[in-house]
Amino acid sequence: MKVLFATTNPAKIEKYVTKLKERNIEVLTIKDLGINLNPEETGNNAIENAYIKAKTYYDKTKITTIAMDNNLYIEELPDEKQPGTHVRRINGKKLNDDEMIEYYCNLVNEYGGKLTAKWVYGMVIYNGKEVKQYSWSKNHFYFVSKPCEKRIPGYPLDSISIMPECNKYFVDLTEEDKNKNKENYKEDDVINFIVNNV
Repeated sequence: MKVLFATTNPAKIEKYVTKLKERNIEVLTIKDLGINLNPEETGNNAIENAYIKAKTYYDKTKITTIAMDNNLYIEELPDEKQPGTHVRRINGKKLNDDEMIEYYCNLVNEYGGKLTAKWVYGMVIYNGKEVKQYSWSKNHFYFVSKPCEKRIPGYPLDSISIMPECNKYFVDLTEEDKNKNKENYKEDDVINFIVNNV
Protein backbone atom coordinates (compact mmCIF):
# COMPACT_ATOMS: atom_id res chain seq x y z
CA MET A 1 0.00 0.00 0.00
CA LYS A 2 1.34 3.43 -0.95
CA VAL A 3 0.30 6.67 0.69
CA LEU A 4 1.47 10.24 0.30
CA PHE A 5 2.53 12.18 3.39
CA ALA A 6 1.88 15.84 2.57
CA THR A 7 4.71 17.44 4.52
CA THR A 8 8.19 18.82 3.95
CA ASN A 9 8.99 18.63 7.67
CA PRO A 10 11.90 16.16 8.05
CA ALA A 11 11.07 15.43 11.70
CA LYS A 12 7.50 14.38 10.87
CA ILE A 13 8.70 12.19 8.00
CA GLU A 14 11.33 10.47 10.12
CA LYS A 15 8.89 9.89 12.95
CA TYR A 16 6.36 7.95 10.86
CA VAL A 17 7.98 6.49 7.72
CA THR A 18 9.96 3.68 9.38
CA LYS A 19 7.12 2.58 11.66
CA LEU A 20 4.65 2.52 8.76
CA LYS A 21 7.06 0.55 6.58
CA GLU A 22 7.12 -2.11 9.31
CA ARG A 23 3.33 -2.31 8.84
CA ASN A 24 3.64 -2.73 5.02
CA ILE A 25 2.72 0.86 4.19
CA GLU A 26 5.08 2.66 1.84
CA VAL A 27 5.12 6.40 2.49
CA LEU A 28 5.85 8.74 -0.38
CA THR A 29 6.65 12.37 0.39
CA ILE A 30 5.95 15.43 -1.70
CA LYS A 31 9.72 15.72 -2.12
CA ASP A 32 9.80 12.18 -3.58
CA LEU A 33 7.22 13.26 -6.15
CA GLY A 34 8.88 16.60 -6.84
CA ILE A 35 5.79 18.65 -6.01
CA ASN A 36 5.21 21.37 -3.46
CA LEU A 37 1.91 23.17 -3.80
CA ASN A 38 1.95 25.39 -0.68
CA PRO A 39 -1.80 25.20 0.02
CA GLU A 40 -3.11 28.17 1.96
CA GLU A 41 -3.80 27.00 5.51
CA THR A 42 -6.89 29.03 6.30
CA GLY A 43 -8.47 26.56 8.74
CA ASN A 44 -9.49 27.49 12.27
CA ASN A 45 -7.76 24.50 13.85
CA ALA A 46 -5.30 21.68 13.24
CA ILE A 47 -7.87 19.32 11.69
CA GLU A 48 -9.13 21.92 9.21
CA ASN A 49 -5.60 22.79 8.09
CA ALA A 50 -4.67 19.11 7.80
CA TYR A 51 -7.75 18.55 5.62
CA ILE A 52 -6.84 21.48 3.34
CA LYS A 53 -3.36 19.98 2.80
CA ALA A 54 -4.60 16.40 2.34
CA LYS A 55 -7.26 17.37 -0.21
CA THR A 56 -4.92 19.66 -2.16
CA TYR A 57 -2.28 16.97 -2.56
CA TYR A 58 -4.80 14.19 -3.23
CA ASP A 59 -6.42 16.28 -5.96
CA LYS A 60 -3.00 16.71 -7.59
CA THR A 61 -1.72 13.12 -7.24
CA LYS A 62 -4.81 10.89 -6.78
CA ILE A 63 -2.81 9.05 -4.09
CA THR A 64 -4.37 8.50 -0.64
CA THR A 65 -2.90 11.38 1.34
CA ILE A 66 -2.01 11.87 5.00
CA ALA A 67 -1.59 15.43 6.28
CA MET A 68 -1.14 16.86 9.74
CA ASP A 69 -0.98 20.22 11.45
CA ASN A 70 0.15 21.40 14.88
CA ASN A 71 -1.43 24.22 16.85
CA LEU A 72 0.26 25.84 19.83
CA TYR A 73 -1.37 27.43 22.85
CA ILE A 74 0.49 29.17 25.68
CA GLU A 75 -1.30 29.60 29.01
CA GLU A 76 0.24 32.93 29.98
CA LEU A 77 -0.38 34.76 26.68
CA PRO A 78 -3.42 36.91 25.90
CA ASP A 79 -5.67 35.73 23.04
CA GLU A 80 -4.21 38.17 20.52
CA LYS A 81 -0.70 36.74 21.06
CA GLN A 82 -1.64 33.05 20.92
CA PRO A 83 0.24 31.26 18.12
CA GLY A 84 -2.67 28.84 17.54
CA THR A 85 -2.60 27.83 13.87
CA HIS A 86 0.24 30.27 13.11
CA VAL A 87 3.16 28.68 14.95
CA ARG A 88 5.64 29.47 12.16
CA ARG A 89 3.88 32.44 10.58
CA ILE A 90 4.56 35.45 12.77
CA ASN A 91 3.50 38.92 11.59
CA GLY A 92 3.02 37.58 8.07
CA LYS A 93 6.49 36.00 7.85
CA LYS A 94 7.19 32.25 7.77
CA LEU A 95 10.01 31.62 10.24
CA ASN A 96 12.78 29.07 9.79
CA ASP A 97 13.84 26.86 12.71
CA ASP A 98 16.43 29.30 14.14
CA GLU A 99 14.05 32.25 13.83
CA MET A 100 11.36 30.27 15.67
CA ILE A 101 13.71 29.52 18.56
CA GLU A 102 14.70 33.19 18.76
CA TYR A 103 11.08 34.43 18.60
CA TYR A 104 9.76 32.05 21.26
CA CYS A 105 12.78 32.59 23.55
CA ASN A 106 12.05 36.32 23.40
CA LEU A 107 8.41 35.63 24.31
CA VAL A 108 9.51 33.55 27.28
CA ASN A 109 11.74 36.38 28.49
CA GLU A 110 8.96 38.92 27.98
CA TYR A 111 6.58 36.87 30.17
CA GLY A 112 8.85 36.05 33.10
CA GLY A 113 11.20 33.27 32.03
CA LYS A 114 8.84 30.28 31.74
CA LEU A 115 5.71 29.66 29.67
CA THR A 116 3.23 26.78 30.06
CA ALA A 117 2.54 25.35 26.61
CA LYS A 118 0.20 22.89 24.91
CA TRP A 119 0.36 21.35 21.42
CA VAL A 120 -2.84 20.25 19.69
CA TYR A 121 -2.30 17.97 16.69
CA GLY A 122 -4.64 17.08 13.87
CA MET A 123 -4.19 14.39 11.23
CA VAL A 124 -6.40 13.75 8.21
CA ILE A 125 -6.36 10.89 5.71
CA TYR A 126 -8.15 11.64 2.43
CA ASN A 127 -8.72 9.19 -0.43
CA GLY A 128 -10.98 11.25 -2.67
CA LYS A 129 -14.15 9.84 -1.08
CA GLU A 130 -13.69 9.64 2.68
CA VAL A 131 -12.10 11.90 5.26
CA LYS A 132 -10.70 10.20 8.36
CA GLN A 133 -9.45 12.43 11.17
CA TYR A 134 -7.60 12.06 14.43
CA SER A 135 -6.64 14.65 17.03
CA TRP A 136 -4.43 14.48 20.11
CA SER A 137 -2.54 16.85 22.36
CA LYS A 138 0.71 17.21 24.26
CA ASN A 139 0.50 19.31 27.41
CA HIS A 140 2.02 19.62 30.85
CA PHE A 141 5.34 21.04 29.67
CA TYR A 142 6.90 24.47 29.48
CA PHE A 143 9.16 26.67 27.37
CA VAL A 144 12.38 28.20 28.70
CA SER A 145 14.49 31.00 27.26
CA LYS A 146 17.79 29.11 27.16
CA PRO A 147 17.72 26.70 24.20
CA CYS A 148 19.46 23.37 24.22
CA GLU A 149 22.25 23.19 21.65
CA LYS A 150 20.79 19.98 20.24
CA ARG A 151 18.30 20.46 17.38
CA ILE A 152 15.72 18.35 15.57
CA PRO A 153 15.22 19.86 12.09
CA GLY A 154 11.52 20.63 11.70
CA TYR A 155 10.82 20.58 15.44
CA PRO A 156 12.82 23.59 16.68
CA LEU A 157 10.69 24.25 19.75
CA ASP A 158 11.70 20.87 21.20
CA SER A 159 15.00 22.68 21.95
CA ILE A 160 13.26 25.05 24.39
CA SER A 161 10.61 22.63 25.73
CA ILE A 162 11.07 21.02 29.15
CA MET A 163 9.28 17.95 30.49
CA PRO A 164 8.76 18.67 34.21
CA GLU A 165 8.77 15.00 35.30
CA CYS A 166 12.43 14.56 34.42
CA ASN A 167 13.50 18.20 33.93
CA LYS A 168 14.87 17.48 30.46
CA TYR A 169 14.59 19.21 27.12
CA PHE A 170 12.35 17.35 24.67
CA VAL A 171 15.36 16.89 22.37
CA ASP A 172 17.10 14.92 25.15
CA LEU A 173 14.21 12.61 26.09
CA THR A 174 14.84 8.87 25.91
CA GLU A 175 12.19 6.28 25.06
CA GLU A 176 12.11 5.48 28.78
CA ASP A 177 11.36 9.14 29.58
CA LYS A 178 8.54 9.16 27.04
CA ASN A 179 7.11 5.93 28.44
CA LYS A 180 6.80 7.65 31.83
CA ASN A 181 4.50 10.17 30.19
CA LYS A 182 2.45 8.03 27.78
CA GLU A 183 -0.37 10.57 27.88
CA ASN A 184 1.81 13.00 25.88
CA TYR A 185 3.47 10.51 23.51
CA LYS A 186 0.81 8.84 21.41
CA GLU A 187 2.93 7.80 18.44
CA ASP A 188 1.67 4.19 18.54
CA ASP A 189 -1.94 5.43 18.57
CA VAL A 190 -1.22 7.64 15.56
CA ILE A 191 0.41 4.75 13.67
CA ASN A 192 -2.60 2.54 14.43
CA PHE A 193 -4.96 5.26 13.20
CA ILE A 194 -3.07 5.45 9.90
CA VAL A 195 -2.84 1.65 9.47
CA ASN A 196 -6.57 1.22 10.15
CA ASN A 197 -7.68 4.01 7.82
CA VAL A 198 -5.54 3.96 4.66
